[in-house]
Amino acid sequence: MYRTYRDRAVFLMIYIKEAHPQDGWQAAKNTKTGVVYNQPKTAEERGKIAHACRTTLQLDIPFVLDTIDNQVDGVYAGFPERIYIVNQEGRIHYKGGIGPEGFKPLEAEASLKELLSEK
Repeated sequence: MYRTYRDRAVFLMIYIKEAHPQDGWQAAKNTKTGVVYNQPKTAEERGKIAHACRTTLQLDIPFVLDTIDNQVDGVYAGFPERIYIVNQEGRIHYKGGIGPEGFKPLEAEASLKELLSEK
């Protein structure tokens, strides 16, 4: 979606707290694939993990970090993953469900197409 619409919309991935930290509930799949991190305690630690994520997944979408006290996650309930589309006035046009079950990129893309056609 980012590659298709980045010339007509601003995209941003906000890296929030770890869903499966080693010092919390670690997923077996993460252990098997070597994605093993403690829940970061500083913005610098979170930044290093976000960088590893971006590099490993080869993502080119712009990344920013949530605050270490998880302010963005608290406002948008993004944990563990969620898609929002916000219009130019700052109003939420689309609020996806909580992932992974509610993470529906095709549904979000349809909403984005609708928003872009309103211009």
